[in-house]
Amino acid sequence: MKILVIGGGGREHALAWKLAQSPKTHKIFVAPGNGGTATDSHFENINITDVAELTAWAASEKIALTVVGPEVPLAAGVVDEFRKQGLRVFGPTKAAAQLESSKAFSKAFMKRHGIPTAEYETFSDPVLAHAYIDQKGAPIVVKADGLAAGKGVVVALTVAEAHEAVDFMLVDNTLGVSHNEGGARVVIEEFLVGEEASFIVMVDGKNVLPLATSQDHKRLLNGDLGPNTGGMGAYSPAPVVTPDVHARAMRDIILPTVRGMEKDGIVFTGFLYAGLMIDAQGKPKTLEFNCRMGDPETQPIMMRLKTDLVDVMLAATEPGPHGKLDQIELQWDRRTALGVVLAAHDYPLTPRKGDVITGIPKEAEDACVFHAGTALKDGQLLTSGGRVLCVTVLADNVRLAQQRAYEIAAGITFDGMQYRTDIGHRAVKVASA
Repeated sequence: MKILVIGGGGREHALAWKLAQSPKTHKIFVAPGNGGTATDSHFENINITDVAELTAWAASEKIALTVVGPEVPLAAGVVDEFRKQGLRVFGPTKAAAQLESSKAFSKAFMKRHGIPTAEYETFSDPVLAHAYIDQKGAPIVVKADGLAAGKGVVVALTVAEAHEAVDFMLVDNTLGVSHNEGGARVVIEEFLVGEEASFIVMVDGKNVLPLATSQDHKRLLNGDLGPNTGGMGAYSPAPVVTPDVHARAMRDIILPTVRGMEKDGIVFTGFLYAGLMIDAQGKPKTLEFNCRMGDPETQPIMMRLKTDLVDVMLAATEPGPHGKLDQIELQWDRRTALGVVLAAHDYPLTPRKGDVITGIPKEAEDACVFHAGTALKDGQLLTSGGRVLCVTVLADNVRLAQQRAYEIAAGITFDGMQYRTDIGHRAVKVASA
């Protein structure tokens, strides 16, 4: 079976890595891929990102299954185009991907369907946005209404930071946000107190299959300090998602979202990621939706998955009104998986590219270094993005996973390399309590 994975980050490397373990897999193409997929004989990189060109290529190659990783091609309608050609593809349509691509759409949807989330207002006029901030005070959260590669959210602890974020997003667009139709907009919402977790499920149009729980670390620095990033590390399972929290998230957030989308005439298929804020009483609220797997959560989740991912994807994309995910039961490694992101110099603002990477060890049963911002040039592996690698391991508990991951990270070098040394600290606290 020929399989295509669309994307070039750590999430896509991990998905391709897991798909390659299936005996049903003949060849895996990754478009455009990265340095890690370029140097692995299991994969072939395809340097195509244009949706129309990629659709034509997949049809001519008779690709049996396509898995879409990142948000940009989803928002551009890649799933719609593949389906028009009769190609089997897992991901949401352009209309369904608005849950992620438009914060304004997402918040209005949640309000309409009674899905718990923070209070908010949407603004396109900077003057009105600034007045709202002055009225509400800080802390407060400012979100760009558009795709911003995980950097379009500012948790402003002071009113001055909130005003600056509005100017960044509405006036200067310093963050490089891809604005939606109608121009620049921001969603300003209340600051929620609690602990964050990533709740990711697969949806086939009707049936919902939850993946293993996970938690990532968005802040750049130890102790969850510094600017927000796309994610500096993650681990699975997440102790904060107790069985009660899991049941509440499914009942109050995930299922109403899938049913609400269907009610609105937009059937949802693909990965659905709810970023949760869980309060002291164990009640989750929705911070955001993503219409894809999280990155770096995918890496630890794929390390723990024992079920053949190709079988799961085929069930999810079964032709008909909906798939057959209700016939799949996922098996998970009982161990803890933990991933540490190694980031480039000056990430997340102006990450440097072109630094030589050395010291990546061979894959082991309990450890794999997934590539993200890497490129192969003249036989050398170079940095090519902000988050460069994700050292991902399996171990009997969080402390042992930390120890193993940081041992591997210490052997990898590139100029300006930075990483947090406390990934999993929240889970350690729970284990020590």
